[in-house]
Amino acid sequence: MPSRSDACCPPEDPKVTGDFDDDLSALCKALAHPARVKLVRILVKKGECISGDLAESMDLAASTVSEHLRILKESGLVAGTIDGPRRCYCMNPSAVRHLKKLLGAFDT
Repeated sequence: MPSRSDACCPPEDPKVTGDFDDDLSALCKALAHPARVKLVRILVKKGECISGDLAESMDLAASTVSEHLRILKESGLVAGTIDGPRRCYCMNPSAVRHLKKLLGAFDT
């Protein structure tokens, strides 16, 4: 994952309930829309991005992109800061590690 500026996107603890099914379900629900998957792919590639730049990368209204970002941020997968009109987003590495750990439990 590209580096990111902690000034724009400070690290956050993942949202963990401690229940395997609940945690995996919540993270999968956050990724259950193709637009959110695309946003995650963009953030993984770029490291961090301003919401306006993300909206320009999508074939969606800025308000729709903002709603998808809100859902991703609420799940803990995406972190971000708001500084006046500037909204900066990045992936939350600890939440990504948690998701990988949960998905790894399916290895047979």
